[in-house]
Amino acid sequence: MTDTKLDPAVELEFEQFRPELTAYCYRMLGSAFEAEDAVQETMVRAWKGFEKFEGRSAVRSWLYKIATNVCYDSLKGRQRRALPKDTMPLGSASAPVADRMPDYPWLEPIPDSRVIPENADPADAAVARESVRLAFVAALQHLPPKQRAVLILREVLRWKAEEVAELLETTTVSVNSALQRARATLADSNVSATDTSSRIDPKQQELLARYVDAFERFDMDALVTLLHEDATMSMPPFPLWLQGAEEMRVWLSGPGEGCRGSRYEPIDVNGTPGFAQWRSDGAGGYDAWALHVIDIADGGIASVNFFVEPRLFPLFGLPVRIEPEDPR
Repeated sequence: MTDTKLDPAVELEFEQFRPELTAYCYRMLGSAFEAEDAVQETMVRAWKGFEKFEGRSAVRSWLYKIATNVCYDSLKGRQRRALPKDTMPLGSASAPVADRMPDYPWLEPIPDSRVIPENADPADAAVARESVRLAFVAALQHLPPKQRAVLILREVLRWKAEEVAELLETTTVSVNSALQRARATLADSNVSATDTSSRIDPKQQELLARYVDAFERFDMDALVTLLHEDATMSMPPFPLWLQGAEEMRVWLSGPGEGCRGSRYEPIDVNGTPGFAQWRSDGAGGYDAWALHVIDIADGGIASVNFFVEPRLFPLFGLPVRIEPEDPR
């Protein structure tokens, strides 16, 4: 990877920042795979440039500066990542199912384990969970790269304006101006980097248990009772989003009928509860189908995003195929 022989202690110091750098790059890029690639590129550049690093700043700040430049390079000239509701009109449960759009730059989910250190302070972990929520990351994608970086560094990571200015090689006036514009854009999305949510409480756990039970029995009437009346559903890479509990019931009972008999396993994803789903192959085995990312609000389910992307499963340490059990 590089001819430079690093002191193991230095390499260990680099690695301790990997989860927070992954979270930073994920917020910037909106893709779990791109975030991990960006962090790896950051580490490579840091390893190669360490001999020239004269300690003028802390290693953490230096790594963030490299990561920011890597993200800027990645974002040049490309379309922003998004969820279906951000890019297309509201769909109808009675309309024909559109073809997948696998090459579209959809927003992707990320495992909590990749972005929240195991030994994180509870308050820091709460902020980290909230700041990788799908709604917040989707809103960030509307910002130009510099505003995106400034808002994350100032409001999520709590850097001082002069620290951000030094990292971005600009002025504090420019940083404060970018932050103002970023805040104004985010105000329209009703999400904030400073909101924090507690871990799932017993009532929410019961709600999630009922959600899985409804899917396992494929009782869509029971599922509807758990949803807000204006709940939304999307399922990238299908260019589809629906709104309304009844619309979701109709769609899942029709085109979604193939999910009957699926298996489910809970996951921690984007700071929220979720489930992995394997669809039955009809012969005792199961194939990876979708990751459910669920937003709970005011005692009910406000949205469900089904990410129909089997290649995401290994990121969560999950198999893409469950073989039939040996009858012996």
